[in-house]
Amino acid sequence: MGAQDPVRWGIVGYGWVAQDYMAPAIRAAGDALVAVADPDPASRERAGHDGARAYASAEDLFADPAVEAVYVATPNHLHADAVLAAMAAGKAVLCEKPMAATLDEAERMAVACRASPQLYGTAFDQRHHPAHRALAAAVEDGAIGRPAAIRILYACWVGTEWSAATARENWRIDAAKAGGGALIDLAPHGLDLVEFLLGEPLARIAAVTQSRIQDYAVDDGAILVGATASGVLATLHVAYNCPEALPRRRLEIVGSEAMLLAEDTMGQVAGGSVVRIDGRSGARAPLPVPHPDRSPFEGQVRAFSAALRSGERDAFSVERDLHTMRLVHQAYASAAR
Repeated sequence: MGAQDPVRWGIVGYGWVAQDYMAPAIRAAGDALVAVADPDPASRERAGHDGARAYASAEDLFADPAVEAVYVATPNHLHADAVLAAMAAGKAVLCEKPMAATLDEAERMAVACRASPQLYGTAFDQRHHPAHRALAAAVEDGAIGRPAAIRILYACWVGTEWSAATARENWRIDAAKAGGGALIDLAPHGLDLVEFLLGEPLARIAAVTQSRIQDYAVDDGAILVGATASGVLATLHVAYNCPEALPRRRLEIVGSEAMLLAEDTMGQVAGGSVVRIDGRSGARAPLPVPHPDRSPFEGQVRAFSAALRSGERDAFSVERDLHTMRLVHQAYASAAR
């Protein structure tokens, strides 16, 4: 096959994220969605409408020779088994974040990935948001001077009424299936973004959680505080208890000379605004964003497909993803103390 040949994708777990974001991204990137596996008949019917073969079991999809790469979008507690089976079948795998519901499962996945020739990546689509890529380039170019702190607000409303509205179980508020609540669902994006934006990961983390507004057992909010090895401070506020009409998506990178401010960029779609605020004058200037309308899911598909075709895999790292999972584990452990 040539370097530009479309990658043939299969999706395991055809819920709303896969249907509304990943499947369109595969098409927009010039690849092909050839097969879907989901135990839900309605999801399989939707797959047929989307032009893909539909299987009731993941094993049948993994046996399909037309499938080259698999996007795993099951509930978190099913990630590890699906990833290991797909890789054993010779498929490249892009797995939704977090890697797994528990750190032990993530460690098991990492062992298999190290021993496999197959490409593995965790789906941190926020790395591929056009605004966040522009932010990372600006920091690297010295636009804010020496970075001192990064602050991220990533919040939404996830109530118990969600299941009734979608006619699907809300596994994200089931601790056994999700591994936790708002923290394990939303914080991995911010933890990964710190490394992407600053060029170095968080070295330590602590957290406090809350179960205050929503009527379920898992955490509906959390604040995480950490630092990189060089001393950049980071705070993340994630929540399932923020009404949708309120300001709830904000990212700030503060440096010795300026601040970069992104509003309404965190999420599944492109858009939002990004400005540089001068530290001396306070003057604001828009930050240019290449490909501003490209969805982060499309950018992610393009990056994964390019890595699969070229063999250049620096854009994906199981060790980096495992470090993020360890930070999540540390955050929950500190909150429990």
